[in-house]
Amino acid sequence: MTHEALSIIAAEGAAQPLRFDAATVRRLSTSGPRYTSYPTADRFSADFSYGNYLEAVAGLKMRGGARGPLSLYVHVPFCDTVCYYCGCNKIVTRDRSKAATYLSYLKQEIGMQGTLFSGMSQLGQLHFGGGTPTYLSDRQMEELMAHLRKHFEFAPDEEGEYSIEIDPRTVSRERVHSLRAQGFNRVSLGVQDFDPDVQKAVNRIQPEAETLAVMQAARDAGFRSISIDLIYGLPKQTLDTMRQTMAKVIAASPDRIALYNYAHLPHLFKPQRRILDADLPPADAKLDMLALCIRELTAAGYVYIGMDHFAKPDDDLAVAQRQGRLHRNFQGYSTHAEADLVAVGVSAISSVGNTYSQNEKTLEAYYEKLDQGVLPVARGIKLNTDDLLRRIVIQKLMCSFELSIASIEMAYPLRFKDYFAAELAQLRALEQDGLVTIDDEWLSVTLKGRLLVRNICMVFDRYLGLPRAQEEGTAGTGAQPLRYSKTI
Repeated sequence: MTHEALSIIAAEGAAQPLRFDAATVRRLSTSGPRYTSYPTADRFSADFSYGNYLEAVAGLKMRGGARGPLSLYVHVPFCDTVCYYCGCNKIVTRDRSKAATYLSYLKQEIGMQGTLFSGMSQLGQLHFGGGTPTYLSDRQMEELMAHLRKHFEFAPDEEGEYSIEIDPRTVSRERVHSLRAQGFNRVSLGVQDFDPDVQKAVNRIQPEAETLAVMQAARDAGFRSISIDLIYGLPKQTLDTMRQTMAKVIAASPDRIALYNYAHLPHLFKPQRRILDADLPPADAKLDMLALCIRELTAAGYVYIGMDHFAKPDDDLAVAQRQGRLHRNFQGYSTHAEADLVAVGVSAISSVGNTYSQNEKTLEAYYEKLDQGVLPVARGIKLNTDDLLRRIVIQKLMCSFELSIASIEMAYPLRFKDYFAAELAQLRALEQDGLVTIDDEWLSVTLKGRLLVRNICMVFDRYLGLPRAQEEGTAGTGAQPLRYSKTI
């Protein structure tokens, strides 16, 4: 495959090609946020406390309750083994007693949150992430789900979206059926790559047959959606191995596919230090892999949702995007637009009202706060009017690839071209590159620009280049290097 511009036909029809221009990508790819929130988490401050969170919840009640059904995230940080590529907040241990202790505190936090949201606690969305949520035993998961139902009212199964991340190496067919019986109706499987040499290089030996068996079990159990995660740019990957993996993925026919760019940041994530630089594919090879994956997936009928996500045309994500209901939060793309997100567990991030808040990042600090009878809020931020405005702009571009200028001017007392004069000037350069179009009514991301939508959104991020919060959550006093992955 060459590095010349490619036109890739999307599933919505030949009139809507998704253009991959490797020369433009290579020139413009830089480090930048993924915009699962705005402002991004590195702008959270320790000045935001438990009291600020209580004020946010009280504000919801004063306004008549939450913005529709709640979204709930549950973080289970434990893993049996370490995958060398991983940058998640996790605890690798085979000591199962640690999970039992964690569960007792997690249930306490769930009870406190349930009390706070009493009267507005119907859930429309639940997501278990980690770590490895299925590190918990079947009995522990059953008890935890019962505890959640005690404190939150779940929407009916046909209406709610209840998902869990699964490591296929940790579950049997019986466990998959048990998870469905416990109330989960969507499942996300970590795959990353089917090639044995790549799996060995990242310490994640996962036979193809094992993954396919779990997928079949999920279908037989009646899960509504099966998603798999892939990574390109891993050690030992080549264009040929990626082509073989992609063929196997398409044959497996998952409903959704997340295709992530491996960010090699060994100075931040200790496990990545076990990956040899010499084993990593060069930048040009990574671009060839990305182009190959996009071409193969779209030719197979998958719709490009945005960023690194693909879905079948009849999947809820694709439908929500066509209907303008797509949203983006800390779990990625979501069909539940503007839902208040309550997050429980160590390091979990909530989005309630006009605030973001993050729990303590270590078990010791997390337990200590709960022992004191307070929620384990470590840091956060209260959004001002400018933050809210820019969040809407970024959300629209990330999810819909277009922004109605008139809708912004109706919601806020401003003239878009005056308020964002500096940003529009920066966008003119991207317009020259063919990534955006701008007129008096619309700001639109072109089919060529969709892969670089993070670059476009960065134009509206007023925090970029400003001093950021320290890793511990205290306010930064000087400029800090931003620790973001490459936009492509």
